[in-house]
Amino acid sequence: MTDTRIAIVGIPGKWSTEVLADALEQRTGYRRVIDMADVELDLTHNRLLHKGDDLCKLDGLIVKKISAEYSPGTLDRLEMLRTAQSRGVQVFSDPEKMLRLIDRLSCTVTLRNAGIPMPDTCVTESPAAALAAVKQYGEAVFKPLFSSKARGMCVISAEQDDARIAASIEQFQRNNPMLYIQRKVELSGRDLGMVFLGGEYLGTYARVSQSNSWNTTINSGGRYEPYTPDDALIDLARRAQAPFGLDFTTVDVALTDTGPIVFEVSAFGGFKGALEGAGIDAAALYTDYVLKKLGR
Repeated sequence: MTDTRIAIVGIPGKWSTEVLADALEQRTGYRRVIDMADVELDLTHNRLLHKGDDLCKLDGLIVKKISAEYSPGTLDRLEMLRTAQSRGVQVFSDPEKMLRLIDRLSCTVTLRNAGIPMPDTCVTESPAAALAAVKQYGEAVFKPLFSSKARGMCVISAEQDDARIAASIEQFQRNNPMLYIQRKVELSGRDLGMVFLGGEYLGTYARVSQSNSWNTTINSGGRYEPYTPDDALIDLARRAQAPFGLDFTTVDVALTDTGPIVFEVSAFGGFKGALEGAGIDAAALYTDYVLKKLGR
């Protein structure tokens, strides 16, 4: 036990948040889970308050989950954490680095600028350009810029006539003015989560579809399995996460007939997949990593 006070920013009651809080409490004797909905930023006095306590007096903050679902408001929550950081509280991962991952387009542009292979992608506000992309791709996945676990995504097929394609695009664009469109790739019912801590590779798990769903997410009925990648695949994932400089992350990779592609780098990483699919106790390893960084 130590007198170190590190709090978890997460979703109270959610498994990954609570197991991380458990690991911290076991090592430090201190437990605090912070829902950002309950936080007040007092810029007059440069304080970040949670239930009357100034979080700027803590030794550290670990961001396990900033909100239940991604939205532009998620960016605001990360901005609030920068106040604690400016007053000397170490935040894991750095809020400015996580900001680049919440917006799907920001993540994609960074990956492509680094030369990371990704699905063919078109980003536009033009319905005509979107229709042309669907016809070029054959099948296209339309993705909200702020979402996780495939929420809000839809597949539009070029097998429909132009009028029906245009109607589907119009419906999607009502909630998504900027159209982010990717060629639908054949996943063979499996994709990978490759886990990194402080830039070092820990292991890989597979998400395997158990239904006819086009995606493999656990929300759509998928399950986790072990997977052993080769060195080239590990190197690809390492290069994908490197530009973001996160303390803990998961790189989502798919194996296709033309080679591996990267879908995204996660701002927070998946604890359950790491444990159930790869036998990695991410909560314990992350806690030890943070304590070492803090010199405790």
